[in-house]
Amino acid sequence: MSEIVPVTLEGRRVRLEPLNLAQHFEPLCAIALDPELWRWTLNVIATPEDLRAYLEEALHEEVDGRSIPFATVDLASGRVAGCTRFGNIEPKHRRVEIGWTWVGHEFQRSHVNTEAKYLMLRHAFEVWGCRRVELKTNVKNERSRAAMLRIGAREEGTFRKHMISESGVSRDTVYYSVIDDEWPEVKSRMEEMIARGK
Repeated sequence: MSEIVPVTLEGRRVRLEPLNLAQHFEPLCAIALDPELWRWTLNVIATPEDLRAYLEEALHEEVDGRSIPFATVDLASGRVAGCTRFGNIEPKHRRVEIGWTWVGHEFQRSHVNTEAKYLMLRHAFEVWGCRRVELKTNVKNERSRAAMLRIGAREEGTFRKHMISESGVSRDTVYYSVIDDEWPEVKSRMEEMIARGK
């Protein structure tokens, strides 16, 4: 993999900006305290302090070379729509995970998540030279699971009692992936979706 550094990724209608608390905390806080966003996650984000701790952890992982967190910006409105992250970066194995993704209610089921995933996948495969990109979610999160299949990721299986949430609940995690051999087809599929405004 080439050098792993924070970068801005810009598409037709979405820009992923390196997370910056001074710039992004207030707009993220305005959308992040919706409990439905965190229903299936490991995190409990109920207060601005919870959100700040969550974002600071992402930035600490960035310093350690394990993550690159982004603020997701909708270009038409100029508004911060949510947050996402490259994580579990494994240069030796040319593998990375895309996740920790959430967008405000108003931007759900819109172009935002599709184009953000496209920009990240393109960067992972075409700039970093990854062989594998992983995605995962709570097995109960049907919306997230459908979204991963929709973009062309393949379901690989479920890890039972894989993680424990901050509230102490065991979570079964279902894994998805896109590998480099599949990227050209997935890329074409996603570009068609973006062109249709999906």
